Amino acid sequence: MHPKRPPEIFQLFAATTSLSGVGAKLAAVLEKRVGSHVIDVLRHLPIGLTDRRQRPALSAVVDGSIATFEILVMKHDRPARGVRRPYRVFCQNETGELELVFFHAHSDYIAKQLPVGARRIVSGRVDLFQGRVQMAHPDHIVAPENSDSMPLLEPIYPLTAGLTPKILRRTLTDALTRLPDLPEWIPEAILSTQKWPGFADAMRAVHAPQSEADLLPTSPARARLAFDELLANQLALIMVRQQAGDSAPGRSFTTSGKLVGALKDSLAFDMTAAQHRAISEITADQAAPKRMLRMLQGDVGSGKTLVALAAMLTAVESGAQAALLAPTEVLARQHHASLSALLQPLQIEVGLLLGQGRTSAQKPDASQQNQAEPPPTQRSRKATLAAMADGTLSLVVGTHALLSDTAVFKDLGVAVIDEQHRFGVRQRILLGEKGRNVDVMVMTATPIPRSLAMTAYGDLDHSQLDEKPVGRLPIDTRVIAGERLDDIVDGLRRALGDGKRAYWICPLVDESDQLDIAAAEARFASLSHALPGISVALAHGKMKAAERDSAMQDFRTGRAQLLVATTVVEVGVDVPEASIIVIEHAERFGLAQLHQLRGRVGRSSTQSSCLLVYYPPLSETASKRLSVMRETNDGFVIAEEDLSLRGPGEFLGQRQSGVPEFVLADLAVHRDLLAMARTEAHTMLAANASSDINLLLCLFERDSAVKFLAAG
Repeated sequence: MHPKRPPEIFQLFAATTSLSGVGAKLAAVLEKRVGSHVIDVLRHLPIGLTDRRQRPALSAVVDGSIATFEILVMKHDRPARGVRRPYRVFCQNETGELELVFFHAHSDYIAKQLPVGARRIVSGRVDLFQGRVQMAHPDHIVAPENSDSMPLLEPIYPLTAGLTPKILRRTLTDALTRLPDLPEWIPEAILSTQKWPGFADAMRAVHAPQSEADLLPTSPARARLAFDELLANQLALIMVRQQAGDSAPGRSFTTSGKLVGALKDSLAFDMTAAQHRAISEITADQAAPKRMLRMLQGDVGSGKTLVALAAMLTAVESGAQAALLAPTEVLARQHHASLSALLQPLQIEVGLLLGQGRTSAQKPDASQQNQAEPPPTQRSRKATLAAMADGTLSLVVGTHALLSDTAVFKDLGVAVIDEQHRFGVRQRILLGEKGRNVDVMVMTATPIPRSLAMTAYGDLDHSQLDEKPVGRLPIDTRVIAGERLDDIVDGLRRALGDGKRAYWICPLVDESDQLDIAAAEARFASLSHALPGISVALAHGKMKAAERDSAMQDFRTGRAQLLVATTVVEVGVDVPEASIIVIEHAERFGLAQLHQLRGRVGRSSTQSSCLLVYYPPLSETASKRLSVMRETNDGFVIAEEDLSLRGPGEFLGQRQSGVPEFVLADLAVHRDLLAMARTEAHTMLAANASSDINLLLCLFERDSAVKFLAAG
């Protein structure tokens, strides 16, 4: 089934520039925060509600409250040019006096809005200052005859620079007029039981909340839209499975197990029971006549790479090729080095394919080489592509370059995708199409709650690594107030003086990468000054790849003992010698991300430490997060807690989780709806309800499976 965009929803997919007052500049702002189509504006839901119905006496206002007054403008106090003080407008009514205060104001505009002697209705936050009632920059100033233009109940939306409440309100008002009258796709039995409105009514209702209860994810309108999104997600997953998994004939890789046996015999450590179990499950999949589509899920440091290598060697022994796709160049190079080391006793070459302009032949100088790692292959990018195409190279690691048209395999048998949540459904299918009935295995170190795994990833079979390698010790996690930063630096100085290696993770400042980088660079400078004689390296996402790789390599080889970094090290950076990690402003991170970051240490038999540095005041949610981190190292326990401890506005999938990202659904609240959506998706597909399925996929899932499926 190939979803086609039904004609009745064309207007929802018009560009935002088709909306009232939206030009190219505002469209760029909307694209960054909301999206580029009308439907994206409609899916941008309010997070709060301002009640402007309160009209107290000016003599009885509550400090900090939102209030509305009808006032008479008495006098303007305009500061002289060059004088740095606010512009004040003095007003009154029969209940008292009010000062309107404007900072950095355009005086002509204020004079026009508030002429002396005129009556106006003003609404905004009121403050008591030295016994005077003030309102700084009123949210609304309207003439009494135009009072209907001021909303009494005003939704509060997430905003960004250049997107004001007034602009967004105007844009949304126009977008709501574009809602078509669509046929209902949810069965009447579900609608009546749940007491849900229709789609268009639900969309209008969520943008016109009448109380705080209407903002809850369990409200009828929000629950209805959440179910729509979950239903579309489950339809897409099942269709992908039908097209790329169960319905596709597989290849039976039956081997003697010679290469996997040789790999196990060459290891200097004992594999865990979980690794043996996962390899058996995957080997059985590879031997079966149907195509493998499996997720390998394991906590940080549980040994997923070794299990993946066993699957790749099974294909190689059968005469086919194997590929491993990594989300970043750093991770690709690291996988290449570790696989090369593991396969050195077997004398099997591992190729490395990076993006255009990056070469697998690049390698650091000898002084930077980790003696435990063999030098990278000397094949150029051109030679690597040629060896993949003619079959000379049986195993290759790469970035997105593996998905390009120039990357051709002679006979790709198995594709492994690491940190799969960083790739869409489309990418994993594209890599799977690089050969004949390719087996696909995806790996993630992000623990997914057991209660969600089967429904959130219904298109995948699961193998789980729930053990750590023998000899690994739990990470000693401590929560420390930022006021003790000097003590932390002193302790770090002693540890580094003893030859240890450490990470210092800088905080998420806000949505601005530039501010995060500034924080990292400032901390790098202060630690370099405070730790004379200690080599400190810096790594962040905006550095040139070569510079970041060099910093990582310095840290990996011990040339640098301390790595100051942003969350660029969150996933996949493997430096077993590192035994200390300091996470600054830990209260700003989500639980799953804190756990990922902590997993950068504890990767050897050495006792490791994690210091979570917080700055008060702590919210109740942040305090509970830090307590969970201190009490457990179990990623699956943490994943379950993450569902119940997330703060307002956060949701799984945003920068920190392997669970799909939803806009309208909240997986912590809508678990029952997710299960119900999965059942209904199977029912719709069995009934071949193609028109309803097309509507749902186009409205809610167009950015994942639909792009691939619609392309045929």
